[in-house]
Amino acid sequence: MKVLAIDVGGTHIKLLVSTKSKRRRFASGPKMTPAEMVKRVKELSVDWKYRAISIGYPGLVVQGRIAAEPRNLGPGWVGFDFAQAFDRPVRIVNDAAMQALGSYEKGRLLFLGLGTGLGSAMVVDGRVEPMELGHLPYRKGRTYEDYVGADGLKRLGKKKWRKHVWKVIEVLRAALEPDTVVVGGGNAKRLSDPPKGVRFGENSDAFKGGFLLWKTK
Repeated sequence: MKVLAIDVGGTHIKLLVSTKSKRRRFASGPKMTPAEMVKRVKELSVDWKYRAISIGYPGLVVQGRIAAEPRNLGPGWVGFDFAQAFDRPVRIVNDAAMQALGSYEKGRLLFLGLGTGLGSAMVVDGRVEPMELGHLPYRKGRTYEDYVGADGLKRLGKKKWRKHVWKVIEVLRAALEPDTVVVGGGNAKRLSDPPKGVRFGENSDAFKGGFLLWKTK
């Protein structure tokens, strides 16, 4: 089945259909509503054929439904009927969960997405579980996301930000005991020389996970 995968981010929204290899994207931001997102996706994918849609959403998703408004986008996401808007069946998961699924090989995998915020998910024996680790307290009254998200990078500078990224990974590995940690997201490219057991994700992982959603559910 031909699937359109949409990776919704606080800076950009990216899309790819399962029969193509080149993704397309457009800018998002704090004024991006779901209706505007649907409109732009339709415009960019007008020449693509697909029967189903997967959406990776940067926020809380419960039982396939958006359960909280995003922190870095416009309003109106909770309760929005994407299936009706697209006139296609739609499956929605947390964006980190979609990338984690696409990154998975075996065992216990922890995915951390370094973008506008900090996305997180685990895959254990092929089953993906979204997590909200970025909002947990880290230090000095701030969260993990405050240190390793985009605001943390801007506030701390690259050198200190990198140190905190590796420290956060060390702490989370000790707590969750994954076999592998995959670091993805737009700011992963600012890192190098990962420690043993940590690897960088591929740009295509989110889309691969989106396509797999229609094979694993």
